[in-house]
Amino acid sequence: MSNVDFVLRTLPRITEKLRLRSWEARTSGVEVTEHQLRLLRQMDDVDPVMVGELAEYLGVTMSTMSLNLKRLELAGLITRSRDPADRRVMNVLLTSEGRGIRDSAPPLDPDRVDAVLMSMRPEERDRALNGLSLLAEATSRVEADHTRYVNVLAGGPESISSPPERVAPEPT
Repeated sequence: MSNVDFVLRTLPRITEKLRLRSWEARTSGVEVTEHQLRLLRQMDDVDPVMVGELAEYLGVTMSTMSLNLKRLELAGLITRSRDPADRRVMNVLLTSEGRGIRDSAPPLDPDRVDAVLMSMRPEERDRALNGLSLLAEATSRVEADHTRYVNVLAGGPESISSPPERVAPEPT
């Protein structure tokens, strides 16, 4: 198996096992499911998204999507309104509370991540954290290189981004 294949198989397996199943906002006490959180992550509070686009993204029917959106609307996390240009289209926007929940929810369940890390011997944990740090650094370098390349093509400044930040693992 190549290095690329290994990463492509391993990272999704890890994230699937450690994914956040639900999230309760500390400020409001509103709890959202993993499915609802996926919806909130596809929206913002400036540019509306169409209900049909959300249904297509999640691979559900329009009626299923409408039920999910109704729950989010009742919780005060979204608003729904008809598109003024086409009254058949329903647009969805995040409320400030919805944005707060979306932005505060971590991508992985902190308790599950902690349990996995604590199940490892200290030297294994250090190696794993160091490996993740190296991947994060390499990702930042590649992204910075790409940004510089795009800026040069666009005739802009050679680099608008700062140098990659060193991601150091926490001491154990």
